[in-house]
Amino acid sequence: YLRDAPEGCRISVRVHPRARRNRVAGEHGGELKVEVTAPPEGGAANVAVEELVASLLGVAKRAVTVVVGHGSRSKTLSVAGVDAASAAAALDG
Repeated sequence: YLRDAPEGCRISVRVHPRARRNRVAGEHGGELKVEVTAPPEGGAANVAVEELVASLLGVAKRAVTVVVGHGSRSKTLSVAGVDAASAAAALDG
């Protein structure tokens, strides 16, 4: 679910909106399963996923963006300034 990219890394995620709490719930089908309390309407879940991943990786919110899957539960995030190995260590811990 993690791979290096020119800007930093890319993360494939599977989003579960309207969850009880914001958290990373492990890996599912080759994607990182992310649960957020935000509803999927109006891009709120996308923003919540970006904020959650940014906080877990210790980067600014603007460093994490959804690049694929804006209207889907399966998304690809771009993370600037963090390589895949560092991201894996932060997300697994």
